[in-house]
Amino acid sequence: METRYFVRGRVFTAGDGQLQAALARIYESSERPRCLCVQGGVEMYIARHAEFVIKRMPGTGHQHHATCPSFEPEASESGLGELLGEAIVEHAPEQVEIRTAFPLARVAGKPMPKGETVDDPVVVNAPRKRMSLRAVLHFLYDRAGFNRWYPAMEGRRSQAVIQRYLTAAAKGVTLKGGTLEERLYVPEQFRSAEADEIGQRRRRKLAMLMSPESDVSFKMAIVVGQLNGVEATAYGQRLAIKHMPDVPLYIDTKAWEKAERGYKAILQAVDADVERKPRIVLAALIYAKREHLYQIDSLTMMLVTDQWIPLDGLYELPLIEALQQQGRSFFKPLKFDAKTAAGFPNVLLLDAGAHPVPMHVVSPFADVKDRAVKDKAIKASAHRPWIWETDKPLPEFPPRGMFGRNSARFDPPRRSSQESVAEAPDGRGSTVIHSNAATADEASVATEGGDQEGAC
Repeated sequence: METRYFVRGRVFTAGDGQLQAALARIYESSERPRCLCVQGGVEMYIARHAEFVIKRMPGTGHQHHATCPSFEPEASESGLGELLGEAIVEHAPEQVEIRTAFPLARVAGKPMPKGETVDDPVVVNAPRKRMSLRAVLHFLYDRAGFNRWYPAMEGRRSQAVIQRYLTAAAKGVTLKGGTLEERLYVPEQFRSAEADEIGQRRRRKLAMLMSPESDVSFKMAIVVGQLNGVEATAYGQRLAIKHMPDVPLYIDTKAWEKAERGYKAILQAVDADVERKPRIVLAALIYAKREHLYQIDSLTMMLVTDQWIPLDGLYELPLIEALQQQGRSFFKPLKFDAKTAAGFPNVLLLDAGAHPVPMHVVSPFADVKDRAVKDKAIKASAHRPWIWETDKPLPEFPPRGMFGRNSARFDPPRRSSQESVAEAPDGRGSTVIHSNAATADEASVATEGGDQEGAC
């Protein structure tokens, strides 16, 4: 069902041609539109870009109906909860600050500070949480909505869509005195006929790496792309990134050997005996060791399905694919910087009622500690969980909810007797985006298909 909004006594659908005019009338006032996915509605805010855009208020995602594109689970359902308020600070709906544990520059001749031990310290500071590179990758993925799935998204997550939404997710995010948008590069979808233009745009984007400041040896940027192969050279390992066939990233051999040990399960997963092979998303902190030669300072990897849905491991793949085959809608919680993902649901099923259904996967290969954490999470679940032990057949999924969103009666705020509440006509206007997420409504207008011919 199409999303509906309550604005100044009237109800508009998201595609109503009159919605933009209604939003313009209240944009500079204290009034706010309300999303009508639940009884009473949920307050939203208006942003202005090329047009007026209705977005979710910070901290209200869990108040929306589970099937609403603006729904977001409680932060405690993923590793996000540990970072909010310290490593992730929302100063305003359009202004988010993240605090990272890694530098964005190398300073010449300045070693990393070492802690001092004294018997009578002047002050004792509690350590503050900082985001690792993996947490930043998960943060971008979460804001872009790629850990959310609706049936309308099938086959629509091309590199062009990935690049657009990850880049949009970085807007309004500040870190270390700069912006995440200026430090992030996601490759464009490669087309042989446009190789020169794509290369020029990439060089302009990464030109900041070639302009160090007086006290900085190297500036750094974050590249996010699909790992497409590794080759040994006399200068270290050369990593190929899909859609960047003409520009590899280099990494020191010893550093790569450490990465191979740490990400062994992910690197092996792409060769698994499965019909639809998973992919590896790489996030690398890079600098220009020489002009236009990019060296990796640090990296992290994430396993995703062929439709870019994150996986904690191959053991989740049968569940994710079965949900897709049955046309279900779901949300994949991400670990961020949590020590283990066992404490969170593996999946939240969104279309089984007003509240999401936590789905837990129990693998016989999990270690004893993770199994204990998983058992504790299942027992603590606020809603009846769905559980699958992977050495047994996949249980049936909970049925779709009998009553979808917008079915409940909406009681609007009291207004003067001259004003009335009426359904707006079913118009066709501009697409209204509810958040940075690639939602179901947005997926229906994202017409890009799979990778184009010549994509590398």
